Amino acid sequence: MSENAPREVSIACRDGVDLGGHVWPASVPGQVHGAVVITPATGVAARYYHRYARFLAGHGFDVLTFDYRGIGLSRPARLRGSPIRWRDWGERDVDAALRFMAARSAAPLMLVGHSIGGFLPGLAESGATVTRMLTMGAQYAWWGDYAPRERAGLLLKWHVAMPALTALFGYFPGKRLGWLEDLPAGVAHEWSFRGPRFETSHPRAEREAARARMAMVRADILAVAMSDDPLGTVPALSRTLAYYTGARRTLVHLSPADYGRQAIGHFSLFHDSHAEGFWRDTLVFLREGRNPWPGHVVELAAGG
Repeated sequence: MSENAPREVSIACRDGVDLGGHVWPASVPGQVHGAVVITPATGVAARYYHRYARFLAGHGFDVLTFDYRGIGLSRPARLRGSPIRWRDWGERDVDAALRFMAARSAAPLMLVGHSIGGFLPGLAESGATVTRMLTMGAQYAWWGDYAPRERAGLLLKWHVAMPALTALFGYFPGKRLGWLEDLPAGVAHEWSFRGPRFETSHPRAEREAARARMAMVRADILAVAMSDDPLGTVPALSRTLAYYTGARRTLVHLSPADYGRQAIGHFSLFHDSHAEGFWRDTLVFLREGRNPWPGHVVELAAGG
């Protein structure tokens, strides 16, 4: 096996579902700074994060990438009519990924979460074992937090077109539209109809337990918001961080100009053109626990 070559793995969830993923071993065994689990955005295959995983492995981290059930390597033979929900991704899939990585590496357990991937760890029972959590655009897609300049278009796309197409096909055909990977109907509907409080998508009797799991996370959380991200706005990230009441939370607001760019948005931070800029800055937090952007901190509202 060549240096930094990934190994394909199967991750067993407690309900019997197996997830597909890859382990990226640290380039120098015995000098491992942390064991990092990368949790994807909704409808984004894990392969999108492989370049960043290789970068982290080359700088002393064991890394796990994986696909949620219904996506990529974890897609079942038949997606139509699947009952998979967002909460399954957190309570079952992220939980299994964290347990898998904790079992194979003695290094401190860390997490890099993109979009919904920065929220789902709070639903996982093993989320309480994470020591550091770096998130990019982490939110749970309540439409009221979308950037005002793009809200109307996003409402039409994700809250009108998506539920209509999901009802027609029995799943959301994101791939053929060139929007996302295909999504299970349960995930698509949860996104389309979610309110300002995430727990209202849970049965009433389970809501308090869901909030309590979020509060059990004790990690140091560094949440990154980009000024041109229409989904991961400061209000959206603040809403997510408000549930992590047991964690030390820091929110930073960056702009494309900070990295000499005209645009970054919701996705491009994981492109390898950021390897010598943003990616190197993230190492400061993952290795040392320090915020590399102290001049960009946003004060969280009371209760957040």
